[in-house]
Amino acid sequence: MDKINIKDFQKLDIRIGTVVDATVPKWSHWVMKLRVDLGEEIGERTIFAGIMHFYKPENLIGHQFPFVVNLEPKKIGPEGDYSEGMMLAVDGKLEKPIIVENEEIWDKPVLLKPVSEVASGTKLR
Repeated sequence: MDKINIKDFQKLDIRIGTVVDATVPKWSHWVMKLRVDLGEEIGERTIFAGIMHFYKPENLIGHQFPFVVNLEPKKIGPEGDYSEGMMLAVDGKLEKPIIVENEEIWDKPVLLKPVSEVASGTKLR
C-alpha cells in the first residue's frame, strides 16, 4: 500500500452533495448520470458513478452522499458528457455474482451517507 502524507490528503476537496436528478444513459452498461447540488460555492455538477446495477435512479434523488469535487473533468460515454467529480463508496460483497458484459462481478458499491442531513456543499474534514 502506497502511503501519502497529510498534505497530499488535504488536496482532496470532499463535499456532501444532494442528488437532484439521476438517470441511466441509453449507451451505458455500467454508469449512472447524477446531477448533484454541491451548494452555493460550487453549484450543480454532473457526476457519473458506476452504480447502475445496484441502485435505482429514483432511490437516489434527494439523498446526500460525499463527492470528491476537485478532480479533473473526465469524458464519459459517446455523447461528450463529462464527469465533474467522483462519488465515494466502499466495496461490499455479493452473495452471488452478477454478470455484466460476460464478466462476473462480486463487489457491490455501498454508498456512504451522513447520519444527519447537512447543507449541500458541506466540506468533509
